[in-house]
Amino acid sequence: MILSIIIPTYNEEKYLPILLESIKKQSFEDYEIIVADANSTDNTRNIAQEYGCIIVDGGLPAIGRNNGANVAKGDILLFLDSDLKLTDEYLRDVVYEFKMERLGIAITRMEPLSNKVEDKLFHDFANFFMVSVENIKPHGAGCYGIISKRKLHEECNGFDESLTFGEDTDYIERLAKKERFRVLRKAKIGVSTRRLEEEGITTLIRQYGKSTVNDFLGKRTDANELNYKFDHGHDRIAESKMSGIEKSAEKINVIKETYDESKEKVNKARSLLNTKTERDKKIVFYCVCGEGMGHAIRTGVIVDKIKDEYDVYLFSSDRAYEYLKSKFNNVYKIGGFNTVYINNKVNNLKTLSNALKRNPGNIKTGYETLYKKARELRPDVIVTDFEIYATMVSKLLNIPLISLDNIHMITQTKIDYPKDKYVEMVKAKGVIKTYVVKPKVHILTSFFYPKLKPKKNAIIYPPIIREDILNLKPSKGDHVIVYQTSKESGKLVRKLKSLNNEKFLVYGFNKNEIDGNLTYKEFNEDVFYDDLASSKAVICNGGFTFISEAIHLKKPIYSVPAIGNFEQTLNGYYVQKLGYGEYHEVMNASKVKKFLSRLSKYQKRLDKVKKTNNDGIVRELKYRIEKYSKQ
Repeated sequence: MILSIIIPTYNEEKYLPILLESIKKQSFEDYEIIVADANSTDNTRNIAQEYGCIIVDGGLPAIGRNNGANVAKGDILLFLDSDLKLTDEYLRDVVYEFKMERLGIAITRMEPLSNKVEDKLFHDFANFFMVSVENIKPHGAGCYGIISKRKLHEECNGFDESLTFGEDTDYIERLAKKERFRVLRKAKIGVSTRRLEEEGITTLIRQYGKSTVNDFLGKRTDANELNYKFDHGHDRIAESKMSGIEKSAEKINVIKETYDESKEKVNKARSLLNTKTERDKKIVFYCVCGEGMGHAIRTGVIVDKIKDEYDVYLFSSDRAYEYLKSKFNNVYKIGGFNTVYINNKVNNLKTLSNALKRNPGNIKTGYETLYKKARELRPDVIVTDFEIYATMVSKLLNIPLISLDNIHMITQTKIDYPKDKYVEMVKAKGVIKTYVVKPKVHILTSFFYPKLKPKKNAIIYPPIIREDILNLKPSKGDHVIVYQTSKESGKLVRKLKSLNNEKFLVYGFNKNEIDGNLTYKEFNEDVFYDDLASSKAVICNGGFTFISEAIHLKKPIYSVPAIGNFEQTLNGYYVQKLGYGEYHEVMNASKVKKFLSRLSKYQKRLDKVKKTNNDGIVRELKYRIEKYSKQ
C-alpha cells in the first residue's frame, strides 16, 4: 500500500463527512483511512465506520496521529485535520511530487473554503511564508496536509505528545533534519475558515505569529499562552472585540474590493512584458553529443516518448545527427568534437589538435543553428546529453538546463575504479565539468548504483533500452557477438581466429565478409537484434549503451575499453565488479578462451538482474521539464 491517511477527530460530525467525501472522489485509490477519535460524544465514529475507515483511540492531536501511524500499512503517511476538503486530484499530485522530489517530509499549500477576500489574502500570505522559509526553517502552520515517510516517522518517534501546541512544526523540523523537506507546489488543500470565523483574523495572526517567532528562536509555545483548545468554539471572543474585528474586516473589504480587477491588470501587464507568445506545447531543445552512437540511441528512445507532449528540437553532430535526422523532424546539425584513437588508445594530442582546427567552424555552426534558433523560438528548457554548446546557450539566454546522461556518474557519485587509473579519472572529471555547467538537475542513467555525493542534485535510473531490445526474447546459441566501433580494433579482432572451435559474428567494420571463424556483418538493426538475442556472450569495448543492452539480455560480457577513455574503463570495471563478465585492457585469445569457459558463472549473476523499462526516467524528465519551465 502506498498511502495511509490519518485523521485525528473530536466531535467532528459536521466536518468529517465533507473530508471523507472529497477523499472518496479522488482518482488515486491506493490508500487507507485511519480515524483516531478522542472519545467523541456525537456521531463522528459512526460516520467514520460508514465510510469504511479504520478507527483507533485518539486524544490530543499528537497522540491521535501517533496512534494512527502505529497501525498504518502505507509507505507514506498523510496527516489531515478533520475540517479539510481535498481539491481535485489532491492525492495523486501529493504522492507524485513527494516521490519525484525524493522527499522525507512535506506539507501542502492551502486555499480557503471561503470566497472572502481577507480569507484568501490570509492564506496566500501563509503559503508565501512557508515556501519562503522552507530552506531556512522548515515550518508548517497547522496540520493542513503533512506528508512523511512511515519509516522516517518511526525513526524520529513520531509527534511529541508532551507538546500542547506546535507539535506539527516540531515534527516537521525534526524529520527535516534527517531527510529533505519541501512545501509541495502543485497540490493545494481546501481549509475550513471556522477558526477565522470563531476567533477572528487578528487573534489568529497573534497566535500563529507568536508561535512562529518562538519557533525561530528555538522555543516551544504552550496552548495556554495562546488560549488555544483542541475543542473548537468553547472560548469565544468578547462581543466588543468581535465588533472591532468586524470593522477591521470591513475596511479590508473596501480596500480590496477591486482585488480581482487589479490582479487581472497585473497579469495583463506581465503578459505584455513576457515576450513569449502563447503556444499549445512547451518547446524543448534537446542537444546531443555526436561522438559514438550511445548518446543518439538513448535520445531517440526518450524523444519518441515525449514528442507528442512537447515540441522537441534536436541538435547534434556527426553520426548522431544522421541517426536522429532519420527518425525525427526538426533535427539540426551543429559542430562537435571527437576523440581520436590510435591502436585502440586515446591520443590526447591528436584529439586536441583536431579540436583546435575545427573549433572556429564549430562555434560558427553552433551560433548559426543552436543560438539563433533559441533566440527565435525561446525554448522553455534545454536538455543536454553531454553536448557542450547547450551550456553556453543556456547561460547566455537564461534558459533552464537539464542534464541527462551516464557520463556524470563520474562527477556526481562515489564511484569505485582501478586505482592505477587515478590520473585518467582526474582528467575525465576536468573535461566533463567543462561540458555541462551547473544544470538544474543531473538525471543519470547507469547499470551500477554507487552512492550520490552529498549535496548533489542528481538521481540515478536504470539504463535506457531501445524498445526493440526490450521486446526481444533471448536464447542461447553457439556464437559470440563481437561489437567494435573503432577501425583501430581490427588487429584485436583478428586475434580471435586462433579460437577455431568458436564462432564470432563481428559488427562495426561496415563490411560483409567471412574470414575463417569470423563472420563480418554490416549493421542491420533487425539482423543485429536477432544475433544479439541468440548469442552466448559478447565481446565489446567499454561503450555504455551496448554493455547495458547486453546486461538486459543477460549476456556475459568481455570488455576491452579503449585505453585512456576513463568512462569506458569505468563501465568495464563495473561489469567485472558486479560479476557480469570480465574487464581486460587487451584482447588476448587465451584470455577470451578462459572467459568463455566461465560463462555459467557470469550467467548466474546476470540471471539475478531485474528487468526494467524506460518509464521511470521518462516520467522524471517530464516532471523536470514542467518544473523548470515555470521558473
